[in-house]
Amino acid sequence: MKVISNYINGELKQANNGEILDVYDPSRGIVYATAPNSDHTDVEEAIIASANAYDLWSGYSITKRSRILLKIADLIEEKKEMLAKAESLDNGKPEWLATMVDIPRASDNFRFFANAITQYASETYDMSDVGALNYTLRQPLGVVATISPWNLPLYLFTWKIAPALAAGNTVIAKPSEVTPMTAFLLSEICIEAGLPAGVLNIVHGFGEKVGAVMTGHKKVKAISFTGSTRVGSEIAKVAAQNFKKVSLEMGGKNPNIIFADCDYDKMLKTTINSSFSNQGQICLCGSRILVERSIYDKFRNDFVAKVKEIKVGEPTDSSVKLGAVVSKGHMEKILSFIEIAKEEGGTILTGGERVMLEGEYKDGYYVRPTIIEGLDQQCRVNQEEIFGPVVSIMPFDTDEEALELANSTVYGLSATVWTENLSRAHKMARELDAGIVWVNTWLLRDLRTPFGGVKQSGVGREGGYHALNFFTEPKNICIKYNS
Repeated sequence: MKVISNYINGELKQANNGEILDVYDPSRGIVYATAPNSDHTDVEEAIIASANAYDLWSGYSITKRSRILLKIADLIEEKKEMLAKAESLDNGKPEWLATMVDIPRASDNFRFFANAITQYASETYDMSDVGALNYTLRQPLGVVATISPWNLPLYLFTWKIAPALAAGNTVIAKPSEVTPMTAFLLSEICIEAGLPAGVLNIVHGFGEKVGAVMTGHKKVKAISFTGSTRVGSEIAKVAAQNFKKVSLEMGGKNPNIIFADCDYDKMLKTTINSSFSNQGQICLCGSRILVERSIYDKFRNDFVAKVKEIKVGEPTDSSVKLGAVVSKGHMEKILSFIEIAKEEGGTILTGGERVMLEGEYKDGYYVRPTIIEGLDQQCRVNQEEIFGPVVSIMPFDTDEEALELANSTVYGLSATVWTENLSRAHKMARELDAGIVWVNTWLLRDLRTPFGGVKQSGVGREGGYHALNFFTEPKNICIKYNS
């Protein structure tokens, strides 16, 4: 049994109350570790440590902060295989996927912001007509809180922590209680890298006992959250009452719009990935597939045939494309939505069931990739985020109908458009309700670009200077030099 610890004031320790929570290996359906079941006392201790470390860390030169963050990036890279195995065990995703995507991106996050802060410039505004000069400083906020989800545990955990630290803030961070292992391993890496005590504090536990206390604490100046729209709404209320800065990346019900003039083979291959990567547990997956009617039958037949070939199995098997979903509860939610789809008049073209493996994996949480046809756009399955290997397909006749269908949910995180018509691509991209639009590709990311959604998919933007702007406060200074 592995034992996970909090990381507070540079030390690894258990919760003050002595309580623990079970951590499951979803591929086997068994408890494999324990984590601290922390409460307000641990949060208070972590915030005090963060506050005490702030003057030291913010007083470091940019170069000195950058070097420590680069050391963390190097150590993540050096320990890639160990971290990937841990991520796979904790989350259920295929080991090869964690090795290729999750862990390299975690290292890239630290490396990117360690370098970006050295190029982060302020503005000057000349008022020579009156003999004055304005310049702007971007200063760190103080203690900030980050809360990250279970689907890409280390990837998204570092996506928030790295820019906050680079900007000179100290951080109290809460990883998901479902997937805490790689956050704990990052604690050990930070100690090895020489990060000063209290600069980063990681507190494990449930949202109501840890996250809620963090976000409501008077010493926390900003909150960066990725997770459900329901929790994001609660955080927004707390932040508004206390005038805290807030960045929220929440749910999505992303459309994948396929026109007849697309590069068909490229589209089909990419649509398999955009539908089912990470067991469909990526906020950017395209779960509503809208297809121009003239190619709808061909697409449906080809797509179903390809999806039937996808191998679902234990995460250590390199030939497996889909591993386990993250938890028993989440598996049951996914399966319940498949039943709802049947009740709403949908037809299951493939999948729609739990996959039962043999041997030590017989109790794992596996769901066969599922395609549903015949649903109305306003039904629950097309309106609510399922966050699993489930997609619906639907034909459309005109560009206007495709836009209407695509924009018909409360979400607006991302969208994908497949067309070789440049004018259509620009028009669709402009009129889609989405923070991110991919044309003839999917999940092609540049860390400099703004990341986030509209409507109930989020508030604010992460990435590049947008993240550094969020974690700093601008101060204008006006100097009169000619009296």
